[in-house]
Amino acid sequence: MHKQILITVDSHYVPDRSSPTQSYFLFSYSIRIHNDSKSPIILIGRYWHITDGSGISEDVYGPGVVGKKPTIEPNSFFEYTSFCPLRTPVGFMEGSYRVLNKEGKEFSVKIKKFRLLASQVLN
Repeated sequence: MHKQILITVDSHYVPDRSSPTQSYFLFSYSIRIHNDSKSPIILIGRYWHITDGSGISEDVYGPGVVGKKPTIEPNSFFEYTSFCPLRTPVGFMEGSYRVLNKEGKEFSVKIKKFRLLASQVLN
């Protein structure tokens, strides 16, 4: 079933809310979770493994996403935008979502590694 849950990510540097001189780089990331299965799912939790450009990593666990535990109907999607601060102008995020199907079975959906890049600062 987890192969029928498709996740796409789009990340951006947020220069007006960053302070490179203080080693504070803010990134936004927008995620679309598409349920291509025949059953509704509920997104109940998230896990992120965040690594900055120095190789320092942090693990973040939490319920739902952006304060919600959305139900995603078959052939529909849920989108949200969140933020990630880093101490370096480049980093990576990867992780997984915990999902519950209508039978009450929990499973994980992997979020492939994606890059956070403040290219304006690196030029």
